Amino acid sequence: MSLNNPILNHHISSQFNEELQDVNTKFMTMGGFVEQQVANAIHALLDTNVELAIDVQIQDGVVNRLETEIDEALTLILARRHPAAIDLRMVIAMSKANTDLERIGDEAAKIARIAQSLCEEGGSPRGYMETRHIGNQVRVMIHDALDAFARLDVEQALQVLLADADIDREYQSATRTLMTYMMEDPRHISRVINVMWVLRALERIGDHARNISEQVIYMVKGLDVRHTSVKEIEEKVHK
Repeated sequence: MSLNNPILNHHISSQFNEELQDVNTKFMTMGGFVEQQVANAIHALLDTNVELAIDVQIQDGVVNRLETEIDEALTLILARRHPAAIDLRMVIAMSKANTDLERIGDEAAKIARIAQSLCEEGGSPRGYMETRHIGNQVRVMIHDALDAFARLDVEQALQVLLADADIDREYQSATRTLMTYMMEDPRHISRVINVMWVLRALERIGDHARNISEQVIYMVKGLDVRHTSVKEIEEKVHK
């Protein structure tokens, strides 16, 4: 997050700025780590790499530790600085985005567990093409959401919201395709269902990336746009 942004300079004391910057550095470190965990989990599945799948599950503990450390640091800032207005919005937004990052880590670990199972028991005959496609899109969403958060970029945040709507549609289409396949050829139902769980986890990751982007809009515009359609959000932001 660029705390030298002219939108914010008027509001932030140097001490508050320094403390929040320290937390933000840890937050962005966590974001980069989580982004890599998602990539590794997908690679573990697609490349039949059981060692990588196991590593992703082990490394989930790092994400959990970072979430706790960030929460503690933000609580201290609230207690010491009693921030108001945009300062308070920034602390609240980072706290909520921190939770979403941790949950992305959980979904990556879930994908890795399924990847390990499929590596050990045998792969699915269908669903990997959809996994690769949706996985690539979701990875871009995470990256763009974190970049929007770092630069307080409302327009980029809006693009992430639009991308999430695309992911939802593609997830539904892929699910229908795989269900049709299972009805036509029930021999590999359990394995195909595992891939469907992976796709569900990817769709959830997209939701969390959307949530992070919604916090960007909250920080910059002071608008709570949760549970609001993208069209309504665009209208509110561009008023």
